[in-house]
Amino acid sequence: MKEITCKLLVIGAGPGGYTCAIRAGQLGVDTVIVEADKPGGTCLNVGCIPSKALIHAADTYHDLRHMAGQESPFGIRIENPELDLAKTVGWKDGIVARLNGGVLARLAKARVKIVHGKARFRDGKTVDVVTETGVQTIRAQAVVIATGSQPVELPGLVFGGPVISSTEALSLKAIPQNLVVIGAGYIGLELGTAFAKLGSNVTFVEAQGRILPQYDADLVAPVARRLTTLGVRVLTNVKAKGPSVGGLLVEDAQGAQQRLAADKVLVAVGRRPHVDGLGLGELDLDQAGPFLRIDEHCATSMRGVFAIGDITGEPMLAHRAMAQGELVAEIVAGKRRAWDKRCIPAVCFTDPEIVVVGLPPDEARAQGFDIRVGQFPFSANGRAMTVGRDDGFVRVVARSDSNVVLGMQAVGIAVSELSAAFSLAIEMGARLEDVASTIHAHPTRSEGFQEASMKALGHALHI
Repeated sequence: MKEITCKLLVIGAGPGGYTCAIRAGQLGVDTVIVEADKPGGTCLNVGCIPSKALIHAADTYHDLRHMAGQESPFGIRIENPELDLAKTVGWKDGIVARLNGGVLARLAKARVKIVHGKARFRDGKTVDVVTETGVQTIRAQAVVIATGSQPVELPGLVFGGPVISSTEALSLKAIPQNLVVIGAGYIGLELGTAFAKLGSNVTFVEAQGRILPQYDADLVAPVARRLTTLGVRVLTNVKAKGPSVGGLLVEDAQGAQQRLAADKVLVAVGRRPHVDGLGLGELDLDQAGPFLRIDEHCATSMRGVFAIGDITGEPMLAHRAMAQGELVAEIVAGKRRAWDKRCIPAVCFTDPEIVVVGLPPDEARAQGFDIRVGQFPFSANGRAMTVGRDDGFVRVVARSDSNVVLGMQAVGIAVSELSAAFSLAIEMGARLEDVASTIHAHPTRSEGFQEASMKALGHALHI
């Protein structure tokens, strides 16, 4: 094959990679992107998008079953709702396919050349791509590594058969009667809760002392109560030992073992960089543990080699990768850019949802800030009452000397949509007075943001 030369080579067409390539193309940079699978990466194909589709379908089915089983507070009665999982999966796959096509169309519009195949570094400027028609060599002035991450396996629980990762969980042909989820972090909680609503008997096995250990206890409490309502079993301070006949063998902190019945065992204990076969051994890149070390320009330790997204470590979030991709594209195009984000929003799509932006109270105090905290419950929010779910709250953390907002957190139904307002407030350097004096539409959950700020200032109106 004839060798390809370009100014920018992007390896991986996930959210970070395709954003980088599209922006570079818009800026007139001669760009090539390499992708071994479908465009969109984990997020679009087997992560964010399909999981949220499954969660929505599960929520809808559960609500209908609840209305059929007892008197609905809304006065709605229905008979025997049924689930056709094949149609549900087909609907989910249709959304993914539509977005796949959108990514390809935007790359083409930006005049980005797409090479389908698996890339392997020959050196810091040269990559060989194994395609269907042979090996394609690509030489570039700058290279962006955006290969993402993949699920972590546990010793003795290799993926295959009844042991599945989040990827297989999103394409099951039947709802498992008994599902054991190893890991009660956000990935495990999201999928496990969805399957509980679809009819599975779900058990969570968590090695630490509580679910969602990355979030503070106040935010997690409404989620834990909801799991109890759904009939989900949660085992904490318990470790998976290995497969057993018809299930999974686990052991608690005292050494006592038990067998959990399981048709499927979902392992959701984290993700690791996806670098298999990439040939990173041919490069001289500094690492931070298993991840590639980068600076404020997303540059690695080798000149002209950048890295973005999950391969650079936590937080492993698509929107972080996208922001990094845009930044690198503009740097390659000659613009002056540096990573100067004050916060990156994190959302857990559990029931209820959790959103965290900036510093929670304990972290703010640990960093030496003298703070004031305002918290407003959704039980005093009219919009929350009208949709029948008023559990949760909005919380604002601010410096006590200047009232500059340091962080915002919320737990409740649909609070993920508050993440943009939270992030904007911190990026703009808002003070409590700015938020409190901004007119928020009524009735909306966003009023909780205003009310929490008023509470921190000492003059809450509705509590």
